[in-house]
Amino acid sequence: MRYRLLGRTGLYVSELCLGTMTFGGEGFWKVMGGLGQDTATALVKQAFDAGVNFIDTANVYSLGQSEELTGRALKTLGLPRDELVVATKATGIMSETAINGRGQSRVHLMNQIDASLKRLQLDHIDLYQLHGFDPLTPLEESLSTLNDLVRSGKVRTIGLCNMAAWQIMKALAISEKNRWSRFESVQAYYTIAGRDLEREVLPLLQDQQLGLMVWSPLAGGLLTGKFGPDQKGPEGARRASFDFPVVDKARAFRCIDAMRPIAQRLRVSVAQVALAWLLSRPQVSTVIVGAKTPEQLADNLGAARLELSFEDLAALEEVSALPPEYPGWMLALQGQYRAKPPVHG
Repeated sequence: MRYRLLGRTGLYVSELCLGTMTFGGEGFWKVMGGLGQDTATALVKQAFDAGVNFIDTANVYSLGQSEELTGRALKTLGLPRDELVVATKATGIMSETAINGRGQSRVHLMNQIDASLKRLQLDHIDLYQLHGFDPLTPLEESLSTLNDLVRSGKVRTIGLCNMAAWQIMKALAISEKNRWSRFESVQAYYTIAGRDLEREVLPLLQDQQLGLMVWSPLAGGLLTGKFGPDQKGPEGARRASFDFPVVDKARAFRCIDAMRPIAQRLRVSVAQVALAWLLSRPQVSTVIVGAKTPEQLADNLGAARLELSFEDLAALEEVSALPPEYPGWMLALQGQYRAKPPVHG
């Protein structure tokens, strides 16, 4: 397992992060995995033994069950706290009856950090993330609250998920103006079949030195190569019953067709090739992998040992390239003015 810096925090995280959305099975979330305590504990141990030091969960996953199962697993296994980086999130609906049981208000965030700490059986969260954008709460309210949580010691670092570039930059400017703790990481959807992040968000992350955590790196299982154009896949596969995240299926299957011969030649799975492509991107800090079984997790972890050749990466770059859009093509054209030094004489 290799380790990468998370943005400018100085914190090293494993390039593969264990996602725990499959832990628990409350309501809607059952389709994600429905795993019980024994399996969850076994997966945490398997990941840690493989060198994974980063675990990502959220309060909304199975309405707190994922955090509870993760916390019990950490306690049962007795894993050293100072060797773990634990991340969780808040924003989503935690109660259909409590009027303020959602969003990014000071009340909700303060309540949820205490609830998450209790469920995880921890005294601090290493990375606390806003789980999306709340249009009803001013960013100043949310950011001042997160700053207070950092100052209190309950949170070490803050991050965000699934925001537009302008929202991220606005938040960073507010934090800088008020000398508050700023976002240091972004969790976002990014795959070889869905490279939209490269248009606006990825250049922003590079410019502002933010870490990138990739979620759903296999596009909800579509990039395992086990699905056909008719959407039929393995029995019990999540994508078969929950068609998410949104993806251009035609583009995805072209990418799979390009990855399959590479996988066959290297004697690895198509999923490992898709993960290795992400790990080849220098902007990526960590790729979040989830699993329902030890076999799935082992296959995902195998991507950490896979390095694609220059020729393989070039072929995958060509088949997955984004179609040009304005102002991207104009910016690229303007960049040519400075690509070569001027010649005198």
